[in-house]
Amino acid sequence: MKYKIFTFFIGLGFIGQLAAQDTSKVNNHNYTVAEKNIIDLTQQIVPGRKNSPAQQVKPYIILISADGFRADFAEKYAAQNLQNLSKNGIRAKFMTPSYPSVTFPNHYSIVTGLYPSHHGLVDNSYIDVPTGAFYNMGNKKMVAEGKWYGGTPLWVLAEKQQMITASFYWVASEAAIQGIRPTYYYNYSEKIPIGTRIKAVKDWLTLPEQNRPHFITFYFPDVDHDAHDFGPEDPRVNKSVQFVDSSINALQLALAPLNLPISYIFVSDHGMTTVDNVNTLGLPKAVDTSYFKVPWGDAQLHLYAKDASKIESTYQELKKDTNITVYKLDETPDYWHYKKSDDWNNRLGDLLLIPHVPKIFNLSPYKTTKGKHGFDNHLVEMRASFMAWGPAFKKGKVIEGFENVNIYPIIAHVLGLEFDENKIDGKLNVLKPILKN
Repeated sequence: MKYKIFTFFIGLGFIGQLAAQDTSKVNNHNYTVAEKNIIDLTQQIVPGRKNSPAQQVKPYIILISADGFRADFAEKYAAQNLQNLSKNGIRAKFMTPSYPSVTFPNHYSIVTGLYPSHHGLVDNSYIDVPTGAFYNMGNKKMVAEGKWYGGTPLWVLAEKQQMITASFYWVASEAAIQGIRPTYYYNYSEKIPIGTRIKAVKDWLTLPEQNRPHFITFYFPDVDHDAHDFGPEDPRVNKSVQFVDSSINALQLALAPLNLPISYIFVSDHGMTTVDNVNTLGLPKAVDTSYFKVPWGDAQLHLYAKDASKIESTYQELKKDTNITVYKLDETPDYWHYKKSDDWNNRLGDLLLIPHVPKIFNLSPYKTTKGKHGFDNHLVEMRASFMAWGPAFKKGKVIEGFENVNIYPIIAHVLGLEFDENKIDGKLNVLKPILKN
């Protein structure tokens, strides 16, 4: 696989580091060749931690994410293992991603119980207005800096209460958030084969009780890759769905002989839709980059004003463009939780440009991919998956759709962790009915 990394400017508006969608796809991280050669494939261990005696008797949860696994993919591509497992547990008709329906914000919403505008990861690329710093998910060094991440991720919540955690990948798991990482974690790399990853989880769960993680995250990028490249309706997506399906079955079979009370939660971060990747949209002519900074985006562009006096006139001109909808922050849909009053960290653009599906922005010189996400989180095509099975959950129950921020309190509850529901957006009562006890 060839990697193309470049810095893209539009006038004085910094577009940021950008990779062609058909080249760098390592959990949406963009790596230079030099970076690829020094990726650390070894397990990272934070020394000196132990489960307290009270935590040693707690149950276990493995939270699994298959990036881009749309709500209908299990049936569409005959994921028989997942279908069977969910029949013996819980299946939601769909799960609503947080807005914007992209990878980094949603993975972090799942483990914090906060909407992106509240936890601060407001998009895959954005500007921190108070400092002027540009956050880009493709900057590996930057994504490992804890300062970008608000809220208290589940592994931080657990470790603070002397419960050991582990991560075989998750957004922000490499960062020291509130000074804390999971006790066991890996720096992201797709070079580690699935068999090695499954063995690592089994090894963790065969450690002495004082060292054994009770909360584990596990991540698959494969479906997202193929659904981007070929579009979500292409039969080739079947291959990656089958890989995820068989891998989860293999993981469960490998752990079954341990006879531990392990419950599994399978989720995705968002869905996927087919876009017109031939007749793409460039930056609208109404946007003068002498007056606005514009980070890279495809299903959404943030316009950050350098000169606030230009916002209104630019807004009025953009309203004439029939290919997009332009929002001021007080105009965005309430269910996005993406208004100025929601912007706890001052990271949203002054204007938001949203293309009308199947239109998509492409600000790079490279052809973009056929499958995309990031659109309105209430679109059917953006719906994510949710399944759960194991001793914590009732059997054979299908539930209605719900917002992904509600996963956090149910996991904390099952693990017996203390948390303040007033400090998160998720509500325990939403998913509490799926529990056995």
